[in-house]
Amino acid sequence: MAKTFINGNADLKNFIGKDLPPSDWVEVTQEMINKFAEASGDHQWIHIDVERAKRESPYKTTIAHGYLTISLMAQLRTAALDMPPARLGINYGLNKVRFTGPVPAGSRVRVVLNLTDVKELPDNGVQMQWNASIYREGSDKPVLIAETLGRRFE
Repeated sequence: MAKTFINGNADLKNFIGKDLPPSDWVEVTQEMINKFAEASGDHQWIHIDVERAKRESPYKTTIAHGYLTISLMAQLRTAALDMPPARLGINYGLNKVRFTGPVPAGSRVRVVLNLTDVKELPDNGVQMQWNASIYREGSDKPVLIAETLGRRFE
């Protein structure tokens, strides 16, 4: 997929209300899920016990943690957007998050972004509000929807 080029903070307002093209696909592997379990301390069997998941899970396989799916947002956003380097960029928060479907191990996911608001900040900064929908390959419904906030300083 071609990235959407946004030429810095001043260009952001031109993209308000527009669905950007989806990012490239990213595979969510069992190794990623296991590493996330180690980092987060969330060792629930539905995520890490492949054999038990085959037997007992309604999905018949392990699934990614919801917070792992959220954590992919930075990688997916980078795969979707091309902007000149900023002096500083930070995740500022989430207003809403819904986990609307499972992400089985081995799935591929991508994000569709829609910029809903841009507010100017002091020191040549902006606060961006994005609606982000993460989709699993083969499904028309998102597996995660979120309203995210980011700040960028040029």
